[in-house]
Amino acid sequence: MKLARRIIWVAFVLAAIAVIGFLLRPVSYFNGSMYLREALTGVHSRQVSVDNIRVHYLVTGPEDGKPVVLVHGLGGSAEDWRNLAPPLAHAGYRVYMPDLPGFGRSERPASFSYSVRDQADIVIGFMDAMQLDRVDLGGWSMGGWIVQIVSAEIPARVQRLMLFDSAGLHIDPNWDTRLFTPGNAADIDKLDALLMPIPPKVPGFVSRDILRVSQRQAWVIQRAIASMLTGQDTTDSLLPTLQMPVLIVWGDLDHITPLPQGQAMAKLIPHAELAVFPGCGHLAPVQCTNQIAPKVLDFVNR
Repeated sequence: MKLARRIIWVAFVLAAIAVIGFLLRPVSYFNGSMYLREALTGVHSRQVSVDNIRVHYLVTGPEDGKPVVLVHGLGGSAEDWRNLAPPLAHAGYRVYMPDLPGFGRSERPASFSYSVRDQADIVIGFMDAMQLDRVDLGGWSMGGWIVQIVSAEIPARVQRLMLFDSAGLHIDPNWDTRLFTPGNAADIDKLDALLMPIPPKVPGFVSRDILRVSQRQAWVIQRAIASMLTGQDTTDSLLPTLQMPVLIVWGDLDHITPLPQGQAMAKLIPHAELAVFPGCGHLAPVQCTNQIAPKVLDFVNR
C-alpha cells in the first residue's frame, strides 16, 4: 500500500509539473510535439554549415528520390511545410526544408544582413552543400521572393519553380508590417486576422508565450523587413527572364500578399500557371494542403 501511494504521489507531482510547464511555456510544448511527430514519421533533423553559418534543415523521402527544396517565409521555419512535404515524400521525392539563418533552429549571426538577396545566396550554398545539381524549388511568401532570385541566378539548376502566396513585386504593403513583431495580444489577433480567413481565439497564456518568443527574434524580422521595404531586391525585372515552368499557388483570401500580386506575377513570367484556391488565406500551404497537394504533385510529375 505504501508503494502504491508513493507511485500515485509521484505520478500526481509529475502531472502537475507538466501542466504548469505547459501553462508557462506552451510554445515549447507545441514545438516539442512537432519535433516528436517528425521523428516518428521519417522526417530527419540535420545541420550543415553554409558560408560559416549553422543551418538547420529537415529532410524526408527516399534518399534516391528527385530533390525538392522548399523555403519558408518571414518568421517561419522548416516546420511550415509539415503538411505539404509528406505527399511529396510519399510520391518518391526527396524533400529538403532548410531553416533560413535567423529562423527556426538555424544560427542567428549578428553580422548577417537578413536581406532577401543574401538569404538567396544561403539557399544556393545549401544546395551546394547537399550536392543538389538540379531541383524543383518552392518558396512561400518571403521564401517565394528568395527562390525567384535563386532561379534567376542559377536557372540551369532549377527544373521547376513553385511560388506560394509569394512576395517579391515592388508593391508597398497596405498593412502594418510592425505586426510581424507583435507587442501585445491585440497585435497577435490583428496579425492572425491578416494571415487566416477564420483566425482562432488565442488563449491568454499562449499569447504571452508567443510574445516572449517573438521578442527574441524581433531584431531579425525587423532587419529583414527594413531591407525588403527599400525595394532594392524586388523581382519585377527578373520574372520575365525565368524560362523554367512555374506554378503560382495562391489563396484568394490572402491579405498579406493579395491575389492581384499573384495575377501580376503570372503575367510577367513566360511559362507560369496560376492556381487559385477559394477560401484560403496567406497560410494556404499549411491550412489548405488537401486542395493544394494534388496540384503540386501534378506539376512536379510532369
